[in-house]
Amino acid sequence: MNLKRLLLCLPFGLALAGVFAAGRVPADYQPEAQRLMHAATNSLFGFTRLATMCDTFGPRFTGSKNLESAIDWCLAEMKNDGFQNVRGEEVIVPRWVRGNESVELLSPRRRKLPMLGLGGSVGTPPGGITADVLVVTGFNDLKNRVAEAKGRIVLFNVPFTEYRETVIVRTQGAVHAARAGALASLIRSVGPFSMQTPHTGGMSYADGVKKIPQPRSRLRTPTCFHAWRPAVSRSGAAEDGGAYTARRYFAKRHRGDSWEGEAGGDRYCQRPHDSWDVGQGAMDDGGGCLAAWEGPRG
Repeated sequence: MNLKRLLLCLPFGLALAGVFAAGRVPADYQPEAQRLMHAATNSLFGFTRLATMCDTFGPRFTGSKNLESAIDWCLAEMKNDGFQNVRGEEVIVPRWVRGNESVELLSPRRRKLPMLGLGGSVGTPPGGITADVLVVTGFNDLKNRVAEAKGRIVLFNVPFTEYRETVIVRTQGAVHAARAGALASLIRSVGPFSMQTPHTGGMSYADGVKKIPQPRSRLRTPTCFHAWRPAVSRSGAAEDGGAYTARRYFAKRHRGDSWEGEAGGDRYCQRPHDSWDVGQGAMDDGGGCLAAWEGPRG
């Protein structure tokens, strides 16, 4: 098998797992791969359906009415497509609610800073948090300056390399900052560039470690703190976030069994398509949902 054929086969390995298990391995995937690629690149049906979902329902945040309505729409559309055994399954999910939130620089001059709270972050106490800021370049830098972090807001100014490597600061920053005695953690957006648009995303806490708030700033915010570094010990940022985790919520997950494949066995279409509350989720996860949907439909 040449390299070109190998690369074409890889995306379909999981979809054909049932075929391998049954012991019936097609001799050549090339015709099927070509058919799927042709169908995917010569029709706007999937893009139009994605636009309809995003424009009609908007943000599809977990536990929201928008998501439930979008799932009902997907179930109806899948039945219209001819999928069999289409159903919604109740699953228990946490429901996180974004409250009023802000970050403000107090010294050397007052300035509202672009920010977004991260999904799952706890809120601040009433009145927010006011503290000096400690800017660090990563976990090792924080470890070397742990004595300076106690009672401060730790700002992680970690340059972007690649998503998988840099996103760990978003998911674990609050844990490292809390272990160092910080009152809150602030991180720069995980990405190569930004235009006054901080990104949201998920974060996590660790058992036995105090939960502290963690919002995200735009890329240039840490730069201004570095520029004013001589005044850091006298300056402060006030964080006021009203996020909290509410009761668990029952939601539906759409799944449909498509037509039986030529080699036997059932193919399944199952994909999450929720989104964050500050966008319509065309890429995350609407695009993936429609791609998984279009494959068996075509």
